[in-house]
Amino acid sequence: MDRDGTLTIDWLEWRDHFLLNPLHNMEDVITYWKHSSMLDIGESLAVPDEFSKKEIRSGMWWKQLLAGGVAGAVSRTGTAPLDRLKVLMQVHGSQGLSILRGLRVMIEEGGVRSLWRGNGINVIKIAPESAIKFMAYEQIKKLIRGQHETLRVRERFIAGSLAGAIAQTAIYPMEVLKTRMALRRTGQYSGMSDCARQILRNEGVRAFFKGYIPNLLGIVPYAGIDLAVYETLKNTWLQRYRSSTSADPGVLVLLACGTVSSTCGQIASYPLALVRTRMQAQASVQGSPQLSMVALFRHIVAREGFLGLYRGIAPNFMKVIPAVSISYVVYENMKRLLGVTSR
Repeated sequence: MDRDGTLTIDWLEWRDHFLLNPLHNMEDVITYWKHSSMLDIGESLAVPDEFSKKEIRSGMWWKQLLAGGVAGAVSRTGTAPLDRLKVLMQVHGSQGLSILRGLRVMIEEGGVRSLWRGNGINVIKIAPESAIKFMAYEQIKKLIRGQHETLRVRERFIAGSLAGAIAQTAIYPMEVLKTRMALRRTGQYSGMSDCARQILRNEGVRAFFKGYIPNLLGIVPYAGIDLAVYETLKNTWLQRYRSSTSADPGVLVLLACGTVSSTCGQIASYPLALVRTRMQAQASVQGSPQLSMVALFRHIVAREGFLGLYRGIAPNFMKVIPAVSISYVVYENMKRLLGVTSR
């Protein structure tokens, strides 16, 4: 569709694509849109990618998941310095750590390679998280509506939230390892396994689930906003399409709405994400108080003000555009390599 390779689709490209391609079935159009928009920007999407029975029978579902996994791995690696900077600002933000100062501190402490600390575990956890989330979502759908009925919006929200909670529970120790590896000093750990051993020896098994509650609570606003905006955009586009076959489908408007919805989702859940990260890091930061979720919220607001709950959100927003761009290019090339059709 994007013939000039600009990573944007204007009205003429949109029109020519559907004039020259035999896509008369509206379901085909929505299916293409749905799978092409599931791009990994390094944050956990609570509602998994959904596949039709036809896609599952044809075996296309695992190719879609594989393409998405590879795209996510490349995207996360490309934006890892910003992700590590976000973690440092979340944990050490009260020390007046700016974006430029944070990057300078990381390079001075461990060299350029230190910008990618924590990225290995962040990439490794893509596969188990995606697989568990997909399998849990399919089973929960069957329990809610049986084999043959389509889920309503509210039911999709419930199923997606539960699937996200199950996946997060299963891989949560890896989230703790990711935070500790991102915060580690040069020579502190020899690798991921050494980090896990030291946490287990010094803090016990419970340390692998620090921040678990705010992490689960953060799923709800993310899932709700993601699902509500997806359904609203889909229905709006369908209404426009049915009213006039020559109407401009408003691609730029939809892209803008997607950006706004992603921003709203991050703003709504970010304080919980920050509290989760600080709880994960408490034992590794010298002088950090060992507080519960509610006590930590109060501590941050009292010492840093309300804006303290949003420390590190700037690099989080900065990585969205490069993450989406990298994901898009890799995802489309992986689909082509695996022989995944757009229909």
